[in-house]
Amino acid sequence: MSIGGGLPEFAVRRPLFAMVISLLIVLSGIAAMFGVEVRELPDVDRPIVTVRATLPGAAPETMDSEVTSVLESAIARVSGISDIFASSEENSTRLRAEFQPGVDLDTAAADIREAVNRISRQLPDRVENLFVTKADDDARPIARISVRSQTYSDEELTRIIQTTIAPAFLSIDGVAALQEFGTRERQMRVTIDPLRLNRFGLTVGDVATALRQSPFDVPVGSFLSDQQQLLVRAEATATTPELIKDIDIQQGVRVGDVAEVVLAPADPINLLRLNGEPVIGLGIVRRAQSNTITISNRVAEQVGLLNARFDNIQLEIISDDAVFSRTSVREVLITLLITVLIVIVTIWLFLGSLRATSIPAVAIPVSIIGTIAGLWLAGFSINLLTLLALVLATGLIVDDAIVVLENIQRKQSDGMKAAAAAAVGTRQVYFAVIATTAVLVAVFIPISFLPSTTGRLFREFGFGMAISVVISSVVALSLAPALASKMSFSSSNPSSNALSRFGNVLLGAYRSMLNLCLARPLVTMLVSLVAAGGAVVAYT
Repeated sequence: MSIGGGLPEFAVRRPLFAMVISLLIVLSGIAAMFGVEVRELPDVDRPIVTVRATLPGAAPETMDSEVTSVLESAIARVSGISDIFASSEENSTRLRAEFQPGVDLDTAAADIREAVNRISRQLPDRVENLFVTKADDDARPIARISVRSQTYSDEELTRIIQTTIAPAFLSIDGVAALQEFGTRERQMRVTIDPLRLNRFGLTVGDVATALRQSPFDVPVGSFLSDQQQLLVRAEATATTPELIKDIDIQQGVRVGDVAEVVLAPADPINLLRLNGEPVIGLGIVRRAQSNTITISNRVAEQVGLLNARFDNIQLEIISDDAVFSRTSVREVLITLLITVLIVIVTIWLFLGSLRATSIPAVAIPVSIIGTIAGLWLAGFSINLLTLLALVLATGLIVDDAIVVLENIQRKQSDGMKAAAAAAVGTRQVYFAVIATTAVLVAVFIPISFLPSTTGRLFREFGFGMAISVVISSVVALSLAPALASKMSFSSSNPSSNALSRFGNVLLGAYRSMLNLCLARPLVTMLVSLVAAGGAVVAYT
């Protein structure tokens, strides 16, 4: 037995073995369908970490010189960063660190936190809300949710959102932040009257100092003995507007003498309405390198659970980016099914035999489903580009099976038995099939190594095409001869008569042109060089 014909002859002698191999490929593909990630496009997001800080009352210039520049110099020392974008606004600053492709997002965020912690003492004492987030704060929310209630006030609804609803969404894997629109927190508001303040000869700073030193609830310390440890805490005495009014600013002057104190909702920064009704909006911001479709599914589950939990609160998803992603994937899947049907019908028209058509018809789903297993093993996802690769590969994965089948069919027409025709016919085209597969792999694999974002975007496309072609060659050299050895093909299908006559006309024309080219090789070579030169000129 020769090396080239070893696999086909073994498949002919042991057809059950070839069928089991194909069945294992199919089963592995079906199992991979339940574990492979589904998304709109391949994961090409660069790791992005955002740092935010707040300094109440600071002008943009102050934020830039005292906060932004300090944070920026610390973050710039972290390895793997490609770009840093910083913005300083009134009361706040925001820095966006973008890392090189391939950097682990969790590691990048940990490095940023460590760098920020090292210089935290260099920041002003009043800096607060220093956050490090694994996301782009400027990113648009992938889903928006409206929260409304006919029973609760705005401030009470805000409290429920911050204590119950927001944590439910933030616990979803892949959610980086939750944007709030239209919320109004309850706060203690001290409104100073300048005329009364001037009458007592005081300044706003005097009032602020008195409020900062007011007896709020604070930890004092602890007592430790051999048997127990007691925590000591100073009880709050300024918890209501009346008590805050009684705070002394100086001898004989209280806060209530120069200001009005009320416990009221914060001034609205923005208002949100849905169909004319006031609502509170929530925006789901995904973490970099996370899956939009998976997050959307989890968000929908949480909305359903929260609606069942609260009788007087209604949550509604008003926009969802995953809708487009799901629709796009579904449309490409439909296109793939149509492509498979068209290919099978075309093969039947040209082969003129339903028995012969059944072999490549079986090879197509085996190769496509097996490709999904290969994508899962490589860590890729099902997305528009990998599905596009399967659509394009549908026409390629049947080539090997058709070549093998046509040669087997020709051997049977020469009088060979089915088993002998399958073994001999496949062996004759064995190296042609291998060479074709190697050429196709050599064409598509380099696409995966293109530089920058382009290479990362088409990496899964190139590998998907290569995997499907390799699997198709294995099927063509094992399952195809095994099935063909059990069939006797006939080319007397009436539906192929007209097509066969048309093919004979084309065959005669091709034979004439081939004889003409072989008779004048120099002219043929010259025409080829002129065509190649014309292509160069057209390209430039």
